[in-house]
Amino acid sequence: MLKHLFKLVWNRKRINFLIILEIFFSFLVLFAVVTLGVFYADNYNHSLGFSYENVWNVEIDVKQASDDYWTPEQAATTQQLFLALQDFDEIEATAAALTPPFVFGGRSSVNLYDGKQVEMEVNEVTDSFKDVLDLQLVSGRWFAKEDDALNWKPVVINRRLSEEVFSAEDPIGKSFKPWASDGDCRVIGVVTDFRKNGEYSQLQNYLFERRNLNDATQRPPRNLLLKVRPGTTVAFEEKLVNKMQAIARDWSFEVQPLAAMRESHLKSYLAILIGFGVVATFLMIMVGLGLLGVLWQNVTQRTREIGLRRAKGATAGKIHTQILGELLMLTSFGLALGTLLVIQFPLLDLIGFISTKVYLIGLFVSLLLIYFVTVAAGLYPSWLATKVQPAEALHYE
Repeated sequence: MLKHLFKLVWNRKRINFLIILEIFFSFLVLFAVVTLGVFYADNYNHSLGFSYENVWNVEIDVKQASDDYWTPEQAATTQQLFLALQDFDEIEATAAALTPPFVFGGRSSVNLYDGKQVEMEVNEVTDSFKDVLDLQLVSGRWFAKEDDALNWKPVVINRRLSEEVFSAEDPIGKSFKPWASDGDCRVIGVVTDFRKNGEYSQLQNYLFERRNLNDATQRPPRNLLLKVRPGTTVAFEEKLVNKMQAIARDWSFEVQPLAAMRESHLKSYLAILIGFGVVATFLMIMVGLGLLGVLWQNVTQRTREIGLRRAKGATAGKIHTQILGELLMLTSFGLALGTLLVIQFPLLDLIGFISTKVYLIGLFVSLLLIYFVTVAAGLYPSWLATKVQPAEALHYE
């Protein structure tokens, strides 16, 4: 049966090659969309590593201040703002950070550690950052005021970075130099897998550097994180901004709850998925309609062949199976080429951030969807073929 189907496909190789090519490219697009969706779903099942409920972010916009240098007066103003926020009864705790959660970008570092390249994101935070976001320590401790007296720089890393750099060893107390310009750095604590960019983002290496607002040699963070009491309404925002504006008249402030920032951030991820999904959907519809038209024309042109087969005793079921079998064979050729291509990506480590489980699920679901679309497109033309009567073959010379 397979040999006969292959011969039928080969006899119409020119038009069938175009169908195979169409299926091949459709599979690649669909595979990318499905794998991205599975990747998001898999990431969503992991813990964020922090709590965003009842936390507000105040972004500070200072005129004539660069990211690397603030004047002593600007640094002193930031300290005043930080102290003033602690006077509000609505605020339980206050922290400062270079980059808050649910914001793209930030400081990154790539370096060699014991002969291997390690990539990580670096954030500069104050001692109260852990309490405001409820970070969970795995081992060691968080930053404290006692660190002011150290002659080396303390850093806190997340569990993923600890496993990549130190494997199964205890990282506490070990030297770790994530950037070339600074001096001796040592790990004092390990937190869970902190995912700043939200539930859809991948797990990544993360490092926290201590920032002391009382140290004029360090640049002040540009974001203040406020843990407000449950039930605090949006009306508090006006009161908060007025207080800060009275201290820093030339500065501007943007206040947003982290819950709102999270929602906006997740929408930006979904926008990418939806955009590709729309393209993939229209492409699959075009493929289905194209196959329907090609097969319909194919059945019409092969009326004599099908009629002769019916005259020789072929049942309607066998004709139906033949047409669908040819289509499935064409589909299998296209999918085989596509599968051979996509399995090269993990072998060449081109998409190392996607796990093998996610990759295989994306591949399996994409194959099923392509087969479903092609079979659905072939049902009606194959049914038309079963309606060809043996007498119709006599109309042809």
